Amino acid sequence: MKEEIPARQIRAVHTETTIRVYQAYSPAIADAALKAGTFVPPFKRERMTWIKPSFLWMAYRCGWATKPGQERVLALDITREGFAWALEHAALSHYDAGVHADQKAWRTEVKTSPVRIQWDPERSIRLGALKHRSLQMGLSGEAVDRYVDKWITAVTDVTPVMREIGALVAANRIEDAEALLPAERPYA
Repeated sequence: MKEEIPARQIRAVHTETTIRVYQAYSPAIADAALKAGTFVPPFKRERMTWIKPSFLWMAYRCGWATKPGQERVLALDITREGFAWALEHAALSHYDAGVHADQKAWRTEVKTSPVRIQWDPERSIRLGALKHRSLQMGLSGEAVDRYVDKWITAVTDVTPVMREIGALVAANRIEDAEALLPAERPYA
């Protein structure tokens, strides 16, 4: 019997000390980050930057690394401590009556938190929406500085595998495509 996936669960490539997140950028930003081992200009710290632990959610967002400004996909290994800090300092991007006392309390939390949390539908290999949700985390202000200066331990260009998987899916070679997916598992 197949185990039921919780409606909200962080699934990612992770070790005892790191968790992998993905971001898609223009070649200029990706090349500079790969060379420096972290983000440097033309990356802009002033903008909110969204990180995604799910490879398939990233594939959906960037169209298998084909959308303008998202032609390059980076895998970023960040410290578990940094990820935990982000979760502890996060506000949900949408009001949830089960979490917030009222709309005013939620708005105050959003204004004062350097991190936003969104739970978006996880994606299948064909990028269709699934029932369970995948975490997307927006970093701003202090969180971006911590991410860039302290949390990132490795930057890897995964654009070739992203495009190869996309091509295999387009050719209806689903088993071959799935064999190339990173081994994401529940994060605890």
